Amino acid sequence: MNTLKRTLALVATLAMATGAFASCGGDEPSTSTPTSSAAPESSAEESEEEESSEEESEEESEEEGDEDTDEEESDVEDDVDAPSAESSASQELGEISLATGGDKFTVAAWNADDVPAMLKQWQEATGTSDDKVNFINFDVGGGSASEKYDALFNDGADLDVYFCEADWALKYINDDTKTAPLEQLGFSDDNFADIYDYTDEIGKDSNGVRKGVSWQAAAGGFAYRTDLAEQYLGVTSPDEMQSKIGNWEDFVSTAEDIAEQSGGKTALADTLGGMWQVFAASRTTPWVKDNALEIDASCEEFANYAKRLWDCGGVTKNPQWDASWYASGQDDSAMGFFVSTWGFGDAILAQAAGGKDGATYGKWNVCQGPSPYFWGGTWIVVNPGTDNAEEAQSFIKTFTVDPVTIKEYALSKPEYCNNMAVMQDIVDSGENPNDYVTDLLDGQNYFEVLHKNAQKINLNGLITPYDSTIKADFIDTVQAQFLESGASWEDTQIAFMEKVASDIPDLS
Repeated sequence: MNTLKRTLALVATLAMATGAFASCGGDEPSTSTPTSSAAPESSAEESEEEESSEEESEEESEEEGDEDTDEEESDVEDDVDAPSAESSASQELGEISLATGGDKFTVAAWNADDVPAMLKQWQEATGTSDDKVNFINFDVGGGSASEKYDALFNDGADLDVYFCEADWALKYINDDTKTAPLEQLGFSDDNFADIYDYTDEIGKDSNGVRKGVSWQAAAGGFAYRTDLAEQYLGVTSPDEMQSKIGNWEDFVSTAEDIAEQSGGKTALADTLGGMWQVFAASRTTPWVKDNALEIDASCEEFANYAKRLWDCGGVTKNPQWDASWYASGQDDSAMGFFVSTWGFGDAILAQAAGGKDGATYGKWNVCQGPSPYFWGGTWIVVNPGTDNAEEAQSFIKTFTVDPVTIKEYALSKPEYCNNMAVMQDIVDSGENPNDYVTDLLDGQNYFEVLHKNAQKINLNGLITPYDSTIKADFIDTVQAQFLESGASWEDTQIAFMEKVASDIPDLS
């Protein structure tokens, strides 16, 4: 074990050095993610230097306190980035090369959060009868679905379309015996011209073949208690809140200020896991490269931020999904929650407020937060052995290609959908997606905020099949070693690598 530890320590040192040179960002964290495709490796260092210069310029502008100028620049940027409300995607589909004419159109998912509503809309639009449709509901957490799917394939059960979660989608997308290229259903690049880039990256296999497509863009923001923000920060609008937490250094400093003012009673951040979900989305290095674990400078950066918040009470010590986590939204122990598309209803925020009659219902707003991110998301894939390819094509087109039916679903579900033109149209029209959520947010349209973040997420070249395991191993190790046990960063890093080596023995 001592030999292993010395070896890992050497690897850690080399990895940190590599990460430091690749980062080129000094001590300050990255506060933005490029909106365009990532540059080739040969120009990555130059690109990051340009980003660093842009961030320094933005920070100098903020220090001058010219808020009006900042707002004007932001408006100009939004105008440049925003897609046209007129869809550029083609609805013309090619020929189907998979089997058709089967008895039951079978769709499988790990729970009933999405499929029933989607099937209902699709059946009403196409006139498909109930006796044609079979929904397999595993009724498990997303992470447990993979075993259920494996059992279906092993048993040779009827399966046409199934849903994959972002964390483990590549397991199936990279397996030609489990997923068919969407081209075989008549879909082309033109059909998906309006989807968000990051969702397209997850839907492609290692050879760049599109095997899955998502109907949702699971971008997130930072939802916060408006009464506590006014009490401790003097903040009265989402824009003012954003100016307090617009990058990670500001976020942590503001959390320290709140913790001091409240005597440690109120934390800015809901959970360490929520913070990590957001921070990890801005990594510029893939977790695995040439079959080796990559630990860049951002890992230590996050650990140091986490320690500052952990020690001062700027983040709660509640585990996610625990009753105490939800309760912190009502008992003043947490001012804000990192919430993704699917979390604004009862999954997270509404439940944290205590429901419609809860103590803090209507006392929330949302802003973009310290960095753009996505949390979760689901990809529709097709079994190569399907015998209902026509229904599969129609189902996918309804929620990912046709702007009319996409908008209908976005407003009725509600769901922040994976179509830039449709979401721009909704934002421009000012239509509220759902009274339950907008009332929870005191009338604010949260689609507007998510729209800004969704356009800035970039995963080009950053996705690996191991991401879910490595991210979980990292945050578990940081909490247990660096925060709770007081281990050094070097020892924490070694423990992290040992954990990854145990969980993913194939990595070198």
